[in-house]
Amino acid sequence: MRKLFLFLLLMSLISGCERGEEFSFEWTPGAFTVNPDASPEAKQLLQLLYDVSGKYTLTGQHNHPVFISGRTEEAKQLTGYYPAVWGQEFGQSLANSLDGVNFRQRNMEEAIRKYHQGFVITLMWHAIRPIDDEPGTFDGNVMARLTDTQWRKLLTPGTRLHQRWCDQVDVIAGYLAELRDAGVPVLWRPYHEPNGDWFWWCGNPERYKKLYRMLFDRFINVHHLNNLIWVFNGTEIRNNVMPYADFYPGDDVVDVLATDVYSENFQRSDYQDLLTLANGKPIGLGEVGKLPPPDTLANQPKYCWFMCWSGYLAEKNKAADIEAVYDAPNTLTLDEWKEFVRESTPPN
Repeated sequence: MRKLFLFLLLMSLISGCERGEEFSFEWTPGAFTVNPDASPEAKQLLQLLYDVSGKYTLTGQHNHPVFISGRTEEAKQLTGYYPAVWGQEFGQSLANSLDGVNFRQRNMEEAIRKYHQGFVITLMWHAIRPIDDEPGTFDGNVMARLTDTQWRKLLTPGTRLHQRWCDQVDVIAGYLAELRDAGVPVLWRPYHEPNGDWFWWCGNPERYKKLYRMLFDRFINVHHLNNLIWVFNGTEIRNNVMPYADFYPGDDVVDVLATDVYSENFQRSDYQDLLTLANGKPIGLGEVGKLPPPDTLANQPKYCWFMCWSGYLAEKNKAADIEAVYDAPNTLTLDEWKEFVRESTPPN
């Protein structure tokens, strides 16, 4: 019934995505960001995550750089609805490949368009090791290691390796600044899945926390990226995966917590561990392969959003299961999210 009501309500409006019109409303400041200079848009988005928590879960879809918004369009074709969350990453690989670095500018322009259509924007970056030069490969430069000596130099200001890291992240900061200047808030998931053992930043809690805080300091105090909502994003607890709490960089540098789930089941223990660590902050499912079923979301209602990974929507999910999630009364598609925002935004 809720879907029917919203459909009838929105019949008078043609989707902003289809018409190319801008979705807009008056932003009002929120109160919870770890960055005291956060933009009004970032504060408001974070406030909306608090508001939606426990009521609904936003549907979301990742797009590899080469696809721009192709996977988001695929979700629309499969379900009849656009997901509420548009996901993208900065990539690290050769031009015109899946994660080609040459797509960065194009995707920032797309992020601005998608924001004005009402989508929530979430971004990430599979960064290569700072000892390497871009473009790199996923296996050789992201799923790689640094020596103890390299880690010590990386985390020590004034060393050449630390400066290489500064130069590396400054490139990404330049793109995020474009979004800042356009008034686009971003759910920013830096150095995700640290409690695993596959990426160069994984596996060592103390090094990871220093790295995360180093990035936070540079993006906030050097580049003034006040449009970012900082997401600490772990991975589900299983063999060879350490507890979330071991890697948590601190309440003062984390706005939102998330986990990535690629197993068939969404364990209650992952949800509870994340909730306990969050201590009142919003939580989400940063990446999923199989969509969380409606009954799982009913039993784990504090997940504010999920983001299905690129091609996994069709590869890992049956058509009936996808439809069930997008039609569920406890999930929000793009048009439903836009209506929730309107209802949650105080009038002038």
